Amino acid sequence: MSPTTQGAIVLVITLVVLLSGAPVAFGLGAISIVFLIIFHGIDSLHVVAETFYAGLHDFTLVAIPMFVMMGAAIGSSPAGKDLYEALDRWLYRVPGGLVISNLGACALFAALTGSSPACCAAIGKMGIPEMRKRGYPDDVATGSICAGGTLGILIPPSITFILYGIATETSIGRLFLAGVIPGLMLTGLFILWTVFIIWKRGFHAHAANFRYSWKEKFQSIPKVAPFLAIVIGVIYVLYGGIATPSEAAGVGAALCMVMAVVIYRMWRPKQWWQILRDTTRESVMILMIIAAAVLFGYMLTSLYLTQTLAQGIADMHVNRWVLMGLINVFLLVCGFFIPPAAIILMTAPILYPIIKVAGFDPVWFGVIMTINMEIGLIHPPVGLNIYIVKAIAPDVPVTKVMWGTIPYALCMMLQIVILCVFPDIATWLPDRLMGIKH
Repeated sequence: MSPTTQGAIVLVITLVVLLSGAPVAFGLGAISIVFLIIFHGIDSLHVVAETFYAGLHDFTLVAIPMFVMMGAAIGSSPAGKDLYEALDRWLYRVPGGLVISNLGACALFAALTGSSPACCAAIGKMGIPEMRKRGYPDDVATGSICAGGTLGILIPPSITFILYGIATETSIGRLFLAGVIPGLMLTGLFILWTVFIIWKRGFHAHAANFRYSWKEKFQSIPKVAPFLAIVIGVIYVLYGGIATPSEAAGVGAALCMVMAVVIYRMWRPKQWWQILRDTTRESVMILMIIAAAVLFGYMLTSLYLTQTLAQGIADMHVNRWVLMGLINVFLLVCGFFIPPAAIILMTAPILYPIIKVAGFDPVWFGVIMTINMEIGLIHPPVGLNIYIVKAIAPDVPVTKVMWGTIPYALCMMLQIVILCVFPDIATWLPDRLMGIKH
């Protein structure tokens, strides 16, 4: 059987299993084992345990549960609420100020968590009821939170960048820096669309004579400032060469736990148990997907599927930007069905040699890939953020939530185009702070 036929069979079976709703880690692991047995015989099973273990035998992976713990500590505290209230008091005069406050809170929260679901849930629980109470349209209220939540995987620290860096052996520090400016630009595009649509609909959340006093504005800052200081500190030690990503993540997690106790008096064992439970559950899920994806990648390589695909694309002799367009469409379609972590771990090792041969910067491509993953988070049928928001506002029809996300998905597509036209937007900051990589 030719590698092309084998690849087609693997692709179809993989899609069927993942679309069936089976856990990604167990689905990938089962597919890998079955195909290894079918094509290489029962003796091939001796490499399964070794390969699975090898997928987790990387000290860099320690950063993942640490960043997850940062998000769990902050998400279990009222920090998201305080971020939101602080921004609302400063932006209430702007058209759509409450939505902009939520988007700004999402961007800041993204810098604290690195997780899209955590960002979406933490800000959405406070922001969506408040926006609806003040009369904001349901599609804008829910769509903006769905989109804002995706910033959690673009603005560093980002678990998605860590996974991409591990899968392609790309510098995680460079990837983090590369996500800063595109993340801020994408936040700006979200805000521009929000201001436009609110202005077009003629909506005003506050009475014309409503005012926050300067005292009320400044009262909102003290509780938020320590958490922002932690983010700045983590970034400084990470890019100042003082600590590795794993060490910086560990210190950041410890400080966030201390701040949660000191500022929000989170002394109760029940509250600590919730933080540790959420950290363990999400970390184990991600690490299991990583190990299963490494086994899946070994299976693809042993059947010469990745090599055949890479060679087939290389033999197309198309313009490199046509190639990049095809890759973006491929990632976009994958995002409709498969979670971001699984896509990156399954496809990055295959796409990496292709984009290198085509002359694209792997760090820049990491940003492009992550934005594609963001679109998948707010697009059905998987659309994880859509269902998180639906759980927060169960009386809003899911179709209205989906329609509300479409303009923001288009903003993400526009951001990809901008990055393709001006790639230095992603590469300038890492090159400036860490030197040009030769």
